[in-house]
Amino acid sequence: MIHSHTKIWIHIVWSVKNRERVFFNENAKGLFKFLIKKCDELKVPSENINIQPEHIHLLVNLPSNICLSDFVKNIKGSSSHWLNTENILKTKFSWQRGYGAFSVSSSQLDIVKNYIKNQSEHHKKKTFIQEYEKWQKEYGLIDE
Repeated sequence: MIHSHTKIWIHIVWSVKNRERVFFNENAKGLFKFLIKKCDELKVPSENINIQPEHIHLLVNLPSNICLSDFVKNIKGSSSHWLNTENILKTKFSWQRGYGAFSVSSSQLDIVKNYIKNQSEHHKKKTFIQEYEKWQKEYGLIDE
C-alpha cells in the first residue's frame, strides 16, 4: 500500500486594513483563541500564532488536500466576521486585501517559531512595513 506523507510548513502574515493598530490585550486574546479553534475546525494544525496590533503571524502545517488561498480566505473571512459579530472592536473591522505566505523548511522551523514568538521584540527595532519589505526582497518578490 502506498501512503503519502507531507509536511508543508507555511508562515502566513496578513494585516489590518490600513494597518490600523487595533489588537491589544483582551481583544488579541480572544482573536488568538478564535484562530486556534478555526484552524482546528479546518483541520490545519497551527504551530504558532502571534497577534501584533496591526498584523498576524500564523505558522501552519498545511495538509496537501487544502489549497492555501482557500485556507487564508476562510481564516481571514471567518475571523473578520467573528470580530464584527461579537463587537470585539466596537467599530466595523476588516483585514487588508492579500497576505504573505512563505514556505518554511523543516530545518528552519525552530528559527521561524522563535521569530514569530518574539515579534514584540522584533518590532522595537523594525516596523512591520520595514520587515515586510525585507521579506519581499529576500523572497525575490521585489527588486532591491
